[in-house]
Amino acid sequence: MTLEFQSLGEFSPPTRLLLGPGPSNLHPRVVRALSAPILGYLDPYFLTLLDETMELLRAVFRTSNHLTFPLSGPGTAGMEASLANIVEAGNRVAVGVNGLFGQRIAEIVRRHGGECIEIAAEWGSPIDPSQVEEVLKTRAPIKAVALIHGETSTGVLQPLSEIGRLCREHQALFIVDTVTSLSGAAVEVDSWHIDVCYSGTQKCLNAPPGLSPLTLSDQALEVVKTRRSHCGIWYLDLKLIEQYWSRGRVYHHTPPTLLIYALREALRVILEEGLENRFERHRRAALALYSGLTSLGFELHVLSPYRLPSLTTVKIPAGLDEAKSRQTLLEQHNIEIGAGLGPLRGKVWRIGLMGQNAALPIVLTLLTALEQILRAQGRLEKPGISLQAAQKAFLEG
Repeated sequence: MTLEFQSLGEFSPPTRLLLGPGPSNLHPRVVRALSAPILGYLDPYFLTLLDETMELLRAVFRTSNHLTFPLSGPGTAGMEASLANIVEAGNRVAVGVNGLFGQRIAEIVRRHGGECIEIAAEWGSPIDPSQVEEVLKTRAPIKAVALIHGETSTGVLQPLSEIGRLCREHQALFIVDTVTSLSGAAVEVDSWHIDVCYSGTQKCLNAPPGLSPLTLSDQALEVVKTRRSHCGIWYLDLKLIEQYWSRGRVYHHTPPTLLIYALREALRVILEEGLENRFERHRRAALALYSGLTSLGFELHVLSPYRLPSLTTVKIPAGLDEAKSRQTLLEQHNIEIGAGLGPLRGKVWRIGLMGQNAALPIVLTLLTALEQILRAQGRLEKPGISLQAAQKAFLEG
């Protein structure tokens, strides 16, 4: 079968407002960075850029860890690398499972021969530190405790400081997923005693998918370097990768040059705004969204103290066709939101306000579109009510 290339047409993807669980829209400066001239992976200018990117990531992670760099691969690669390099056969690893990505961590631990001890909570609730403490005391030795900071499937923001202290007391490494939280909520790698922390570039960082920022404490790096067996995945072997990101610059693989350009610029945008300012902007935008949605009769899935500002799960009212409404948002308003996953499939929407999209005008744009959809279905009695509620909540903060 011969493909008629002439029939393919010009490349012209639609412009969408991305308010799902990721990716997020790119900052214009990041888009410009993607069009810069490509360089070789050992070019002196590019090597300087690598050092700068590492330093910028240390600032965003709030860490002084030497090994802090963007792994070539999406957030899932960061997850796999974090576990594959720490877990050896027979190691006991405690995993918080309160959503899809906690389940994924547990599965990866088992695949690498670890003894996985699941610490469970409802999808929509955080892991209780007392549960972690019980496991650390009764199932010792525990090699590591792994938790999701911002669970993308549920919208839960997991408190970490107390659990980090417990891990330090019981000589367990602390592994944390910050894929949906980094730069949208506080992440304090050093002060929360986090030993391995990974993220993804496509969410609150407003960079393209394809890189996983990763940082390891000196203690975790020593565990990687002194393990009894080789890491089971050559490509993700941090003992090998570290040699390229250190001063030796030993070749391991060809890094995605343009993605690193984009990440460096995205990190500059973040730090120019200031992390505290950015966290506050995410918090107030989320409050506006909460008020707007509840004024329309929606119910939020997660209790107030544990809501992830960058991603909100909202329950679907009885009688509302959630899939059709999402399709209408996409096709008529060019707005993408996410469906529920696992046991929440068909029961919730996942709405992301990530990075530059955590702003009142974005919230109002979404609410306006939702009001039009609800009004067409005869489900809206007071047009404009959600816009008023959102603006009031944002201003009162």
